[in-house]
Amino acid sequence: MPGSRRGGKGTAPTAALGLPAASALVIGSIIGTGVFALPSALAPYGPISLVAFVVVTLGALALALTLGALSERVPASGGPYVYAREAFGEFAGFLNAWSYWITAWAGNAAIVVAWVGYVEVFVNTGHDKWISVLLALVGLWIPAAINLTGVRNMGAFQVLTTVLKFVPLVFMATVGLVFIDSRNFGPFNASGQSALGAISAAGAIALFSYLGLEAASVVAGRVREPGRNVPRATVYGTLVCAVIYILSTLAVFGTVAHGKLGGTNAPFTDAANNIFGGTWAGDVVAGAAIVSGIGALNGWTMLCAEMPYAAARDGLFPHAFARLRGESDVPAFGIVASTVLASLITVFSYTRFDDVFTKIVLLSVLTAVIPYLFSAAAQLYWLLARGGEKPNPRRFARDVTVAVLALAFSYWSIQGSGYQTVYYGLFVLLLGVPVYVWLKRGQAADTRAVDARASGIPAQQERVPETLAPTRRLSRGLRTDRIGGLRRRNGLHHHD
Repeated sequence: MPGSRRGGKGTAPTAALGLPAASALVIGSIIGTGVFALPSALAPYGPISLVAFVVVTLGALALALTLGALSERVPASGGPYVYAREAFGEFAGFLNAWSYWITAWAGNAAIVVAWVGYVEVFVNTGHDKWISVLLALVGLWIPAAINLTGVRNMGAFQVLTTVLKFVPLVFMATVGLVFIDSRNFGPFNASGQSALGAISAAGAIALFSYLGLEAASVVAGRVREPGRNVPRATVYGTLVCAVIYILSTLAVFGTVAHGKLGGTNAPFTDAANNIFGGTWAGDVVAGAAIVSGIGALNGWTMLCAEMPYAAARDGLFPHAFARLRGESDVPAFGIVASTVLASLITVFSYTRFDDVFTKIVLLSVLTAVIPYLFSAAAQLYWLLARGGEKPNPRRFARDVTVAVLALAFSYWSIQGSGYQTVYYGLFVLLLGVPVYVWLKRGQAADTRAVDARASGIPAQQERVPETLAPTRRLSRGLRTDRIGGLRRRNGLHHHD
């Protein structure tokens, strides 16, 4: 990347992830405990939410194809941040990095809330609030500790948990379909809204299940042969998750009564118990969901650090995020800072909200969709600005169509998040503006100092502000040629 600045040791991060590990990172980041809690969050809308799920799946595939194409164009760590920066400049890049960083640690809070729901199948069955908070904090800091040991350990753990988490999902997506009872579905549209309104609202929640499809592009600098492996991992991982998601969610809707589904913390557990009777099957599913949650938190904890690391190397995030620690080149500050913030929002949510999962989910979706939107716009910009370079008109038309669909899907997801979520999301996004001003101010001061040394002008003299005191206070050696301006008799001009 042009203008990039190395942090820590001054070397690029180690490329330790092959195609299997990169694919596992995508699948593991997408499939967390979110999907295991999603049927309950969608239950208030009824089976019409399955229509929303199909729409979201198509949009997610358009995004995956778009990100895959972008990663071939810019095979560097940072994903949506890098694409926005290269296409639209530093400020757009910063806003994307800031928004995605919020998504990553707020998303971890949502994942761990759902994870606690399955842990409490075995402990804290009375759902004491403060014990739930303690369990959530344990769930956040175990993956942080794994990430701090290095990317190889993180990748190995990700592959293991990805394999284990597929057991209950594949079971529900295959065997569970046989046990569907149509009487469990309830009213097709139980929301009381119009069909379009219900699909939009349910779609905003369903999109949370696909957050993480950009995982391989975010850590492209740590993937071997990123131009080849990142697009494949992104598209293949999203396709696998899409099939599993739709079929398993349909099975849960058809095996758990609609009236009960909205009030359970562990819908897949209830579905398994209804299929086999007793509790043993549900306990197996709950155990797999716990493993799945830890695996998702493991992957997302890495993403929490990688995006700001890429931005910090370019001077668009606090420099502390660019420092690498140890022989494994671990961005330790980003891991710890993001986990602390996720812990704080988790504690806050448990003490303030009844529907903790849904509230955090909607905020995470909104802050994730903004980088998705900019990525689709970047792809469209490059295609249209350089369309003449495409030797194949059909491929050009296909790529433009996919980018337009991804862009339209992003806008649709934002409006479906609801007015309150958009308000809070816009507020936290704009909180980054003062941070950007602070970062650029420091860079401007450094640039002025360098220019001053190069021109032989003392640094203090070089930093004279353009807006001066009244004319009578100017020294005799200086005179003005316009209001607020300054001209020296020796021909030198003040400049930034």
